[in-house]
This record gives sequence, C-alpha cells and structure tokens, in this order.
Amino acid sequence: MARQQLQKCTACGEYGLSTTCAKCGERAQVAAPLKWSPEDNLASRRRTMHKVDSKEWVEGLPE
Repeated sequence: MARQQLQKCTACGEYGLSTTCAKCGERAQVAAPLKWSPEDNLASRRRTMHKVDSKEWVEGLPE
C-alpha cells in the first residue's frame, strides 16, 4: 500500500505533491486518509512487506 502523496495546503487549500505549497509557501498536509478496511485479509502481509515495525519506516512518515 503506497502512502498518500496528494497534499493540500492548510492556508489556501491548493493541492500539490509537496509538503510546502507552491502557491503561497505555507505548510501542506495529506489531503485524505489512507483507505482502510477492518476486513482486510492481507494487512499482515502488507505490513511485513513494507516493514512497518522498523524504526526507519516510522521516521519516514509525514508530519
């Protein structure tokens, strides 16, 4: 599962792919939460594949 790349500026509402808004220079954040389902049968395999238990993965998450 890929992390969300689309970002939305907190000040002007402009969309982009960077955590800094190209229009006004303010901070941008993830536009929408990742899709999640409680019936996800492959979640454990996906977590293992992306090594979500590792410290590097946690530090790489956007703020």
